Amino acid sequence: MNDLRRGLAARLPAAAAALLIVAAGLGVRAAMTGDLAKYAGDALYTVLVYALVVLVAPRVRSARAALVAAGVSWAVELFQATGLPDAWGRRSGLVHLVLGSTFNPPDLLWYVVGAAGAALLHRALRPGGTAALADAN
Repeated sequence: MNDLRRGLAARLPAAAAALLIVAAGLGVRAAMTGDLAKYAGDALYTVLVYALVVLVAPRVRSARAALVAAGVSWAVELFQATGLPDAWGRRSGLVHLVLGSTFNPPDLLWYVVGAAGAALLHRALRPGGTAALADAN
């Protein structure tokens, strides 16, 4: 029973973060337009992937979670170059939200920005995290 409680306690913040990130991403798209909305959405996409990595593996180091999140985001972006996500997304709004539609090279940078930001925030929020960040400076 204690293992179950520890597992839930470790995963609950990541699950809550994932829900907040989805809400933030949808809010950005609803409230903003243009490049700012697009690139904020790209960064938040990777932050969501980061939160899902932490949800699955709560003890993951922030650098590893950032690499996985950026890697998944890059893989999805490169997959868009095949045209399949665009075709599938025309039939399903959910597929469009998850896979996007067309390849856009600047998105790759914003995925790295999102992964780095998520890792810094994650480190700062972990117990002893602010001290670790202060020691790193």
